[in-house]
Amino acid sequence: MRARLPLARVQRVTIVNAMLLFVILIVILQLWLLTASVNAYLGGDTAVTLPAAFVSLVCVGLNLGLLRYLYRLE
Repeated sequence: MRARLPLARVQRVTIVNAMLLFVILIVILQLWLLTASVNAYLGGDTAVTLPAAFVSLVCVGLNLGLLRYLYRLE
């Protein structure tokens, strides 16, 4: 098994920028999901709330995974 070489600064900056893009996309997805689920709930459709909460938890898990990877990157 080969030894893992440390990443150069430019490579780390590129990885962090890509991670930031994914975090922004996930947060926008969560905001849209919140807006759609509240709108559906206020319209009387309560069947949407549980799946929306589950997908939101998955989004939080993705963001936490990216944060964990970021801490390991240093």
